[in-house]
Amino acid sequence: MTASGRGPRERMVFSAAQLIRRDGVEATGMRDVAAHAGAPRGSLQHYFPGGKEQLVGEALQWAGRYAADRVARFLRGMERPTPSRLFTAMVRQWTDEYEASGFAAGCPVAAATVDCAESSETTRKAAADAFAAWTRPVAAALVGMGVPEPRSEPLATVMISSLEGAILIARAECDVRALTTVARELGPLLDAAAPGARSAARRITGG
Repeated sequence: MTASGRGPRERMVFSAAQLIRRDGVEATGMRDVAAHAGAPRGSLQHYFPGGKEQLVGEALQWAGRYAADRVARFLRGMERPTPSRLFTAMVRQWTDEYEASGFAAGCPVAAATVDCAESSETTRKAAADAFAAWTRPVAAALVGMGVPEPRSEPLATVMISSLEGAILIARAECDVRALTTVARELGPLLDAAAPGARSAARRITGG
């Protein structure tokens, strides 16, 4: 995640997402965002006349787009995509971060949901939209791998919710154990839903 080469507005949206994923919505102030982004305080009102709620909403939109773009990037890096390989790549993004940088930050969409689902309908809706923006490309990828379309969205939801839960446990334990566990245990279930993935596995194992 980087904000280099972005204008002040884009930097503030990016910074808001980074601070929310570390500290939550309530602990993230507008001045904190401006300082993190290296932007003048006066620019906050200019770019975000709706105040903090608008900024948080746009940060969650950014997070949803970022997650969707990562799915596309993972797929481009796979010679033979399978559901388990996609999920492993989704998990590895987090294990790599935690092993390199520690466990200080989680998913900004999850953090905003915990903080604001009851207190702000606007933020709750933005979080739901961000999860949907992430779910759609995962489901489409699964269909492309041979998962029947009626099962693609439910399985995408299982993948994302399992990953989010494992992120939470990893941060609590300061250990990637939960992340590596869900990748290992969920992989066979995901591939079982894709006839093409099952055939590939049999060719590889000789089974």
